[in-house]
Amino acid sequence: MAAGQPGLVKFLFCLATLSILLAQVNAEKSLSQLKLNSHILQNSIIKEINENPNAGWQAAMNPRFSNFTVGQFKHLLGVKPTPHGELTQVPIKTHPKSLKLPEKFDARTAWSQCSTIGRILDQGHCGSCWAFGAVESLSDRFCIHFGMNISLSVNDLLACCGFMCGAGCNGGYPMFAWRYFMHHGVVTEECYPYFDDIGCSHPGCEPEYPTPKCVRKCVNGNQMWRSSKHYSVSAYRVDSDPYNIMAEIYKNGPVEVSFTVYEVMISLITSQEFTSTLPVMCWVVTLLS
Repeated sequence: MAAGQPGLVKFLFCLATLSILLAQVNAEKSLSQLKLNSHILQNSIIKEINENPNAGWQAAMNPRFSNFTVGQFKHLLGVKPTPHGELTQVPIKTHPKSLKLPEKFDARTAWSQCSTIGRILDQGHCGSCWAFGAVESLSDRFCIHFGMNISLSVNDLLACCGFMCGAGCNGGYPMFAWRYFMHHGVVTEECYPYFDDIGCSHPGCEPEYPTPKCVRKCVNGNQMWRSSKHYSVSAYRVDSDPYNIMAEIYKNGPVEVSFTVYEVMISLITSQEFTSTLPVMCWVVTLLS
């Protein structure tokens, strides 16, 4: 019996260690859940920022997100990181430094004939920012380069691209959206309107909507799905140097960009510089100027 005691001690020690680890995991889960259920906008944070003379920006209670929890807001941030292997296969576009850029440039005034540029759309209850940014940029460029003042369908991309683009309302890959435009095209908004016409007008933007089913049929019986398709010629990414991004907008029009969202950014009003250590997830927008 005495000879077996060391083994028994080791077993009990391992069991105790495992219990501690499980307790730590459960505690972290509880903290994580507590964080997700907390409000993303808090007066104490806004007060702290505005009382800091070195903050470089001003914060306020954004009424759009005032009732959102962190979890509800994260659902809207629908950018999935493109796998590195796929990203390296995408051509990178640069612009010659000899191109003289103006000190100020705004696509809304440069191409004022294009009604889509600068139009702010509502993704509603769905994490579809990746689709909105792509479709908006493509719509703008059809107007800029071909004189076609049309709004293209977010719903076509969101519902019909399927797993190739990601997970619909649960997030997608911006680069794969542009490949969809090349190979499958996208119909007009008139043909296939966005499924969520309610928007986030009520507190919390609930309930979260599932990805709509793909229905390859125009809502207007007089329009044909195939003839309503519009295609992108190419899919590329712009070199991340600020000069190349500015040159791309100046020469070709608005671009789709993704960035990491921090909690305090939701209360942003004006900013000169921004740093934080509280990332939430990634979001996509259309960059105009």
